[in-house]
Amino acid sequence: MFVLELTYTAPLEAVDAALEAHVAWLDGQYEKGVFLASGRKNPRDGGVILAVAEDRARIEEIVAGDPFVVAGVCAYRVTEFIATKTAPELARHRQTLG
Repeated sequence: MFVLELTYTAPLEAVDAALEAHVAWLDGQYEKGVFLASGRKNPRDGGVILAVAEDRARIEEIVAGDPFVVAGVCAYRVTEFIATKTAPELARHRQTLG
């Protein structure tokens, strides 16, 4: 499981110009089952996405396709973690140490 933290690197006007394409990209990742939750940070200086994928390389590939990245308006910090405890709704993503 991965926590993807977005930090805006451009003024909000530039972020907003790419927002529609970014939301469409998010929707596509939800449809594929990659993204579990996402939203803006408060204050609005970026966002956070909770994601699942087979490995970090796949997440890096997905992130590179974000219209925000293509437009140069954000940078990502990718943190991988082992989800050993989850809410019942996320039980299928639960992992074991090993």
